[in-house]
Amino acid sequence: MFGFLKRKVRDVNAPVDGQIVALESVNDEVFSTKMVGDGVAIMPVTGAFTAPIDGVISKIFSTNHAYSIKSDKDLEVMVHIGLETVALNGEGFIRIANEGDRVKAGDLIIEADLSYIKEHAKDIITPIIISDESDVKEIKKKLAVVKSQDKIMEVS
Repeated sequence: MFGFLKRKVRDVNAPVDGQIVALESVNDEVFSTKMVGDGVAIMPVTGAFTAPIDGVISKIFSTNHAYSIKSDKDLEVMVHIGLETVALNGEGFIRIANEGDRVKAGDLIIEADLSYIKEHAKDIITPIIISDESDVKEIKKKLAVVKSQDKIMEVS
């Protein structure tokens, strides 16, 4: 009866090729306990990190280890490349896009040297976080292999 009050379902795509991992199993309490939001993680196999949704890049950290994209439809998605990678001070990351850029899902945002990150940071696992209080439905099963731009979540 009140279906018009429901939020529209929005798709979130994989920002990188890799293997889906449950957010709860990420070895970082901030992500595993969902302090910063719900989502999934990907163990990347390539260093090309793309936009998971259409929108505007709302934030790229100065160290290039994380970025957020805000859609025109009230959805914000953060991609955090690796764990404790802020300590690398930008080493191993190349920024391709900039804050304020309008992007389409699949546009390249950051190139990362996964070998360097593996050697110098805690982990390369990449949490993909929905930063608001939306309902997140994981589409791909844990341990599924995904390609960049495969649908990995539905958010309502």
